[in-house]
Amino acid sequence: MGLTLDSYISFLCMIMILLPSRCYSQDSYVSSRATYYGSPDCLGTPTGACGYKTYGSTVNGGEVSGVSYKLFKNGSGCGACYQVRCKYAPHCSEEGTKVVVTDHGEGDNTDFILSTRAYNKLARPGQAEILFSYGVVDVEYKRIPCQYPGYNLMFKVHEHSKFPQYLALIPIYQAGVSEITAVEIWREDCKEWRGMRRAYGAVWDMPNPPEGAITLRFQVSGSKWVELKSIISSEWKAGATYDTAVQLD
Repeated sequence: MGLTLDSYISFLCMIMILLPSRCYSQDSYVSSRATYYGSPDCLGTPTGACGYKTYGSTVNGGEVSGVSYKLFKNGSGCGACYQVRCKYAPHCSEEGTKVVVTDHGEGDNTDFILSTRAYNKLARPGQAEILFSYGVVDVEYKRIPCQYPGYNLMFKVHEHSKFPQYLALIPIYQAGVSEITAVEIWREDCKEWRGMRRAYGAVWDMPNPPEGAITLRFQVSGSKWVELKSIISSEWKAGATYDTAVQLD
């Protein structure tokens, strides 16, 4: 029996609703290419474009990556986590590697420049030497939630900060898949929020910050604001880390 016009229209509407959810599912992998960079300890680099310094070389056990411009997103992609796996059977492991973005970099149509330790995890046992000999491999990747059991989101006073005239902050141990898109500091003297500048990567800064303990708020993925009252000590120092007591989803 044929469909009536109303039934046919309803059927098409259902298809249009279901297709986007399938196309944009987080379970979907994207095809790309990956290479690696060398380091004496096989970990990440403390000089990455995200500004993480030592944290950027050791976070996630050193399984980190520089990413292409489209994934770096002018720095808002810093701290994002991806599962990356290569496609050369029988050399590649099924799970591949789970990396944290700590840098920007691309070459030869790659989206990922992996640390040596992360690139090694792409291979099955005994097959890593073969993958390293290729230099660049075809991969597939997907965004996954970052997980830091036992850690809250923290704000670190960046090493370039100079008390009291220049304050730079960087969020670390940022879980979930949300991105921090803005950071503001409360100016009690003016009774208003003042935006911090994204200096580069994940580093937010402000010259002549207010005196006393600092209250700040940050925006998550362009909508939700999270306020942290007196989170930064009135006598902050470069390198100090402050626990927010919250974590992102």
